[in-house]
Parts: sequence; structure tokens; C-alpha cells
Amino acid sequence: MQLPKLAIFDMDGLLFDTERVLMEENAKVMAEHGYTQHYDEYVQTIGTADEEFFSRLYEIHGADYPAQEIAETSRIREVERMKREGVPVKPGIPELLAFFRESDIPCCVATSTIRSDATALLDLAGILDAFAFIVTSEEVEQSKPNPDIFLLACERGDTSPEDSIVFEDSQNGVLAAFRAGIPVICIPDIKQPEPYYAEKATKVVRSALDVPALFDLH
Repeated sequence: MQLPKLAIFDMDGLLFDTERVLMEENAKVMAEHGYTQHYDEYVQTIGTADEEFFSRLYEIHGADYPAQEIAETSRIREVERMKREGVPVKPGIPELLAFFRESDIPCCVATSTIRSDATALLDLAGILDAFAFIVTSEEVEQSKPNPDIFLLACERGDTSPEDSIVFEDSQNGVLAAFRAGIPVICIPDIKQPEPYYAEKATKVVRSALDVPALFDLH
């Protein structure tokens, strides 16, 4: 595989082990509202956004489920907790960022998280300076699995999709990159990609530590 001219990173579940933190906080908030979180049901919602996300929640918990309130409260508590306890960076991420820095390849973040939270968490983790810029779903009309956010990242980086690469953990993220025409390496987090999505990834690896060896350095 040739080295890219731009490396695009998802954030939650890819740079940071945030999905587990969010799952724990979500369970607490659900309990406060009289609901019980089940692991298999929660996994169904990972990597979904907007209409699809809330639709699945209503299917699982019923039409009266206060989906928006619980989701927003859980997210606020997740960010507050990481500000108190620190941001859990995924294995191999510092090494992968160093690899791209030494190879003079710019990196950016493309995330569904709002810009203020994304910037704060990247700063707390000590890796904000590793990224040339951040693109968020606030800047595009449609979230993943639509390709808009990744295409905007390529535009900002003045790089064609085929000369870029995306790193994603979620199925919808993989699909979004595929639809954008960008090679995508999937580093699964809580949920392993189903075959339909795994086939759309250029490669599925166990951790970021496995990535540098994929590139032809000669």
C-alpha cells in the first residue's frame, strides 16, 4: 500500500476508548429514567447517527423512550468524566501519529462530535497538535454513512480521495469512506464489522500498532 498524502482519523472509538465510557454513563442515565441497558442492544446503535440512531432506540425501548434526553445527558457526562479522569487513548495511536509525522504526512480528524468537545478532548489527550485541522458533522448536511464529512476533509486538505486514507472503527464510518472513494482501514472497537462492511474496508486490523507495516516505504 502506498503512503497517503492525507490521513483522516475518526475520533470516538478510534483515537479514544470513549465508547466504553459512554456505554457506562448511558447505563446510569437509563437507570435514572427507569430503563435497563443491555449490551447487545447498545451495540446495535454504535456508529449510527441522527434519524437512524433514534429510530433504533425507539424500536428497542418503545415510542415513549426519552431518547434525546438520555443521549444528550450521557454525552455530557461522558465528556465531563474524561475531563476529570483523563482521555483514554487507544493502543498504537501515539505511535501511528508519530509515524505519519516522521513521514511528513498531514493528519486530520473527522468526527461526529461537536467541535468544542472534540478540541477539548484532543487537547486533554495531548495530541491536538498532531492534527492539521478538524472537521465535524456540524459542517456537513448529512452524517456518516454519507461521505460528506470525509469529502470535506479531502477538500480542506487539498487532497484527492484516492490519495487520502481514513481510519475508522465503526461500520457506518467504513461505509462513508467507501462511498467517498477513500481507502479505509478499519480498527474495530466494541463491535466487529459485519461482512458487508468489512468487505468495503481496504484492511481490517486489530490495533493501530498494525498499521505502519501495511505501507510500502521503499
